[in-house]
Amino acid sequence: MVILIKAAQLILSLSILVILHEFGHFLFAKLFHCRVEKFYLFFDPWFSLFKVQKGETEYGVGWLPLGGYVKISGMIDESMDKEQMKLPPEPWEFRSKPTWQRLLIMIGGVLFNLILALALYSMILFIWGEQYLPNQNAKFGIVVSETGREMGLRNGDKILLVDGKPVESFTKIVPTIVLDGAQTIEVQRDSQKITLQISKDLIPRLLKDKEIISLRIPFSCKITAFAKQSGARDAGLEIGDEILSVDSTKFRFYDEFIDKLILSKDKEINLQFARKGVLSTRKVKVSSAGLLGFQRAYDLEGVFEYKTTQYSFLESIPAGISKGYRAVGDYLKQFKLLFSPKTKAYESLGGFIAIGNIFPSVWDWESFWNLTAFLSIILAVMNILPIPALDGGHVLFLLYEIVTGRKPSDKFLEYAQIAGMVLLFSLLIYANGNDLIKLFK
Repeated sequence: MVILIKAAQLILSLSILVILHEFGHFLFAKLFHCRVEKFYLFFDPWFSLFKVQKGETEYGVGWLPLGGYVKISGMIDESMDKEQMKLPPEPWEFRSKPTWQRLLIMIGGVLFNLILALALYSMILFIWGEQYLPNQNAKFGIVVSETGREMGLRNGDKILLVDGKPVESFTKIVPTIVLDGAQTIEVQRDSQKITLQISKDLIPRLLKDKEIISLRIPFSCKITAFAKQSGARDAGLEIGDEILSVDSTKFRFYDEFIDKLILSKDKEINLQFARKGVLSTRKVKVSSAGLLGFQRAYDLEGVFEYKTTQYSFLESIPAGISKGYRAVGDYLKQFKLLFSPKTKAYESLGGFIAIGNIFPSVWDWESFWNLTAFLSIILAVMNILPIPALDGGHVLFLLYEIVTGRKPSDKFLEYAQIAGMVLLFSLLIYANGNDLIKLFK
C-alpha cells in the first residue's frame, strides 16, 4: 500500500508538471500562430493510450512516462520529422517565425514551471502557513551518525553557529553545511563551547548520509506495528505495549535505547514493558542489525516548541516568491556539486525510485504540493540547461542566431538533437541504474 501511495503521488505530480510545461510551449506557439500538431502527456512510440483530434491538434496520453511533448510544425525536435523539414517553409511553421517569437516559444515551458512553483509556494503559505523548529528550541541537542562523529560531533551537542553564523531552522543546518561549504561548526557540549573544523574529505560522505544530524528526543516507545521479521512479536509483545527498560536499564533519550540494542546484537535481552498498566518482562532476541522489529508512535509537537508563521493572501504572494527564489538557489548549489569530482555527488544521482521515495507514505496534501513545487523548479532548471534536445539547447542556438545573424543549418540541428537525446538517455539509464543498485543493496 505504501508503494502504491508513493507511486500515485509521483505520477500525479509529474503529470501536472509535464502538462503545465508543455502548455507553456503550446500557449506561445498558438499566440504566434504556429500550428501545433500534437500535445501529449508521456511519449507515444508506436501507439498511444488515448488520443483525440481537436482542430489541427491531436491531444493524447502516451504509454512511456518519461515526460511529454508538443509537436510544433517546422521544428526539429524529438519527433525528428525530417520529411517536413525538406519542404519549403510555410507561414504557420516554427522556422518561419521571427527569432524572438521562437525564443519565447522555447522558454515557455520553463517559464510556466517557475510560475507554477511560485504559485504553489504562495498557496501553501496562505493555507498552511510555515512551520519549523527554531534551532534554539532543539533543547536536548542532536543525535549524530558515524559520519557526524567523524566530524567531531557527539550526541547531546547543541549547535550554536555554522561558519560563525546562527541557523534559524534546525532542518537547515545540514543543507547549510553541505551547500554553502561551511568550514566550522560551533557547538555547546555540556558547559563548554567548542569549535569544530569540517574536513573537505567528508563532503562525499555528508552527501550520502541522510542522518548526519537528527533531533535528540526523550525516550518514549509505544508499539504501533511490527515488521515481517520481529523479535518483539515473537516474544509475545503486542501493539499498544509500551517499552520501559532493557535489562533493568532505563533511558532518558531514545538514542540511548538504540545504542543499547546495537550493543546487544544477536543476543537475548530482558525487555520490561507495560500493557494496560500491568508491568511485564520478556526475553527478546535482538537481530543482527540491532533491531527488535517494531514501529512506534511519537509526537514531536508535544515536546518541542515549533514556530508557525501565518500569511494573509496578499502577504503569501511575496513570501511565496521569496521561498521559490531560495529553492532555485539551493537547487543550483546542489547541481554545482554534481560537477565537482571531489564530492562524488554524481554517485547519489537518482531516478524515478529516488524521486518517488521523497513523497510521504501517507497522502498529505501539504507535503504533496511542497514537493510538486520543488520538482517544478528542478524541471525548469534541468530544461534550461544548454543541452541539445532540451529547451536550453534550442535557446542556445537561437541566441547564437540573434548574436551572429546566422541560423544554424537544419542538418546541424538534426545531429545536435540526436547527440542530446543520446546524452539524456544515458543520464536516464545511469540515474535509474543507481536506483536499482541501491534497491538490491
